[in-house]
Amino acid sequence: MNDVVLRGVEIAYESEVVVSGLDLSVSSGEWLALIGPNGAGKTSILRAIARLVAYSGEIRIGTQAVADMSGRELARRVAMVMQEPHMPEGMSVSQYVLLGRSPHLAYFGKEGRGDQRVVADILERLALGRLAARRLDHLSGGERQRAAIARALAQQAPVLLVDEPTSSLDVGRQQEVLELIDGLRAEQGLTVIAAMHDLTLAGQYAHRLALLVAGKLVAVGSPAEVLTEPAIADHYGAQVRVLQLNGAGRAVIPIRGHAAAAVENQLP
Repeated sequence: MNDVVLRGVEIAYESEVVVSGLDLSVSSGEWLALIGPNGAGKTSILRAIARLVAYSGEIRIGTQAVADMSGRELARRVAMVMQEPHMPEGMSVSQYVLLGRSPHLAYFGKEGRGDQRVVADILERLALGRLAARRLDHLSGGERQRAAIARALAQQAPVLLVDEPTSSLDVGRQQEVLELIDGLRAEQGLTVIAAMHDLTLAGQYAHRLALLVAGKLVAVGSPAEVLTEPAIADHYGAQVRVLQLNGAGRAVIPIRGHAAAAVENQLP
């Protein structure tokens, strides 16, 4: 089982508590989006699941506590895409993505043909095949983002954590990347937990949303339950119109304050 369970999780940096009393469950094969204003604790939660920051409470994947896993075992169970990943200078795209296979190799072992096939397939799926030999420091911001996602997918871990998967991407690449992640989730039963600023994309791709404010969970449920105009006004301080997209999720449209009344009359 690849379900993820957090119970009583608290995260603090020095004396500042950034997440407190968090109880949250994510079912195997589900896509959960963490949403909320800046500083809500979304990234910290992802980093705690990946054991990149200290926390108190309990985090489990299946029946096993994250705290009890070896680093190698955790890397086989959890892959994470950072918002600003470190990329070694001088390394090619294919070499970088191949690093994602490390948890599956024997100590001091060398990657084999199977590992190379995994990497080649992912590079093609993410439209990076033609860039396989290009150095990482010669990539655009969007290309670097796709390379980071490719490396995480190369781990073939059953739990995928993604911090802002569409940052630095144009609208076409945003859709391409999210469709790829969702396709792999459906094919392989991945459990996806993503921190997402774009509420419309979160409302279209995630099965459930967890709304966090100042480190506390204030709502969790389907997009229809969480993405409401009053909730967004209360917690984001934004005037929006929320539209149902004929079974394709929810769209959140910001409305300029002085034009809100006029727009309200035009929208269905």
